This record gives sequence, C-alpha cells and structure tokens, in this order.
Amino acid sequence: MKMNMNEVLEKWIAAERKKPIPILTFPIAQKMGLTVTELLANADTQAKGLKLLSQEVDPFAILTYMDLSIEAEAFGGKVDFDDNEIPNIHEPICKTKEDVEALKVPDVGAGRTQIYIDGAKKAVELIADPEKPIFAGCIGPFSLAGRLMDITDVMMKCVSEPETIHLLLEKCTQFVLKYMKAYKDAGLNGIAMAEPLAGLMSPKMLDEFSSQYVKRIIEELQDDHFAVIYHNCGSSTVKAVKKIAATDAIGYSFGNIISMEKMMAVWPDANHVVMGNVDPAGEFCNGTPESIRKATLKVMEACAKYPNFIPASGCDIPAHSPWENIHAFFNAVDEYYETH
Repeated sequence: MKMNMNEVLEKWIAAERKKPIPILTFPIAQKMGLTVTELLANADTQAKGLKLLSQEVDPFAILTYMDLSIEAEAFGGKVDFDDNEIPNIHEPICKTKEDVEALKVPDVGAGRTQIYIDGAKKAVELIADPEKPIFAGCIGPFSLAGRLMDITDVMMKCVSEPETIHLLLEKCTQFVLKYMKAYKDAGLNGIAMAEPLAGLMSPKMLDEFSSQYVKRIIEELQDDHFAVIYHNCGSSTVKAVKKIAATDAIGYSFGNIISMEKMMAVWPDANHVVMGNVDPAGEFCNGTPESIRKATLKVMEACAKYPNFIPASGCDIPAHSPWENIHAFFNAVDEYYETH
C-alpha cells in the first residue's frame, strides 16, 4: 500500500512509544505447521505467512523473508535446503578473475526471485494496512560478492586484486538494483538490505568496497514512497559509523555483537532511525521469556532516551525460536514504556 515514507519516518521518530521492528519472519512457519522449506515454496504460502505474522505481533513495519541465498542463486549458486533452517549457498561459483569476467548479471525472475516478488506483492494485498509499511528483504552488494566468491577469498582479494572485486561488485549492484526495482513496482514500501560482511572491514575498506555501492543503490531507489533500511551485524560498525551513515538510508539496524548504547552515542544524524539489538540466537532462540525480558529492558534503558532509536533484534530471528520468547520481547518493550 502506497505511503509517504518521509512522513512515516517522522512518525516513527515522533512517537512517544516505539513499536519494535525485529527481523522476524521465519518463526511464523511454526504457527502454520510448516517447515521453512514449505513456507518458502510458493508465493501464496509466503504471503499467508506474512499476513499471519502481522496478526500475531504489532511491529512498526513488516519485513519479508530475509533469505540471503536468493540473489546468489539467481547468479547460478547452488542452494542447500534444510527444513528447519534458512536456505544457504552451497559453494562459491567465482574463484578467479576470469570467473568474475564471465559472470552474467541475471534477469529478475532467475532462480526463485519471482516467487519472492509475487509473494511480497500478494502480502501487500492481504495485509492492506495503511499504517504498516512492508519492506522486502535483500542482500547488500559486498555480502552478495562474499556468497559468489569464498568469504576469505573475497576479503583477501580486496587487497591483492581490488579491480577483480570491484568488477564483481558492479555486477552484484546491477542485479540488486534490478531485483529491488521489481519489489518497488510490486507495491512495497522499501527494502531492508543486509550487508553483514561489510562489518568485518576497516572503515576505509568498508567505504571503498561496500558503502559507495550501497549509496548508489539508495540514490537510485529511495524516494518519497520507497525507502531503504540498512542492516549490518558486523563488529566494526561503531568505528565505521560515518561511512555507514553517509549512505543516507532512512533507517539503520545493527547486530548484537556491538554495544547499541555506544552506537547511539556516536550516531551522527538524529533524522534517521537506528534499530537494535537484542541477541537473536542467545535470547530469542536459546533464552527464556525472563532472560529476553531483561535483555530487552537493558537495551531500552540504555537507548530509549534517543528519539530516533527503535528496539529490534540484532539480526534475523532463527526459525525455531520459541514464540514465548518473541512475545516476551514485545511485552518487555511495552513494560518499559508503561514504567517510564
């Protein structure tokens, strides 16, 4: 459903009580009695899952499935499927400069991309909530490069063969742009772009091999009715905060490997929302309702004083996370606002 995203941003920042925006999709398979593989199998099932999710919890926004194998599969990557886990790329398809040169930028529709676009479009129609934007999940250009080429190899080649990596990043960026434009045409309100691999680099390298490409995508896609949320769960994000903020996304999400309190203290622009960062594995998946309550309240105590802060998970919540823990997170956010 079309909405002015600048007005949405202003509403988020102005709200006295912030609804969370956790990276939450795959646990809905439990509610549907499906495996993750079955949930993702077709557009109708994906859309029904997102509709059910919007009824089960009340976040500021709905995110579609953060399956970071989709884009690499479209390039020809082989995917490993596990009934209870998010799909993953089996092995890299680019090992040499010649492999990168020969790599073809796929058309939208390659692999499973059309299923995800159609599922998101159907979800927009099913949810039809003028107060709740829907963001498509996608991978960032450098993280996609790391799936097409071995992660260690791509990091080393940033130093030894930077021209090869830039060529690969150009092709990754071209496809991400085409793929995300298809979501824009499908009626979504924006994208949530995951760029975790960039969080392992120094600020200088992050700027050269990630942020300049992310910024290009944002400049081409983001407008009054379509916005970008940038997610990075790497460990170097606090040091690279200025390089990340310069991409000019509408919002930024950070992983639990960093201190959210430190991030909010150095964040340079109060006009963009910043989200995080309760541990998805340690708390949502393996914690208890009481432990996640304490972890959520701790983040809220440290960060809720900043008007542009929104509570969220530190990364994608695992599919088998207990729903008791997920509801405990939302309840803890409510508890904080009721007592402050």
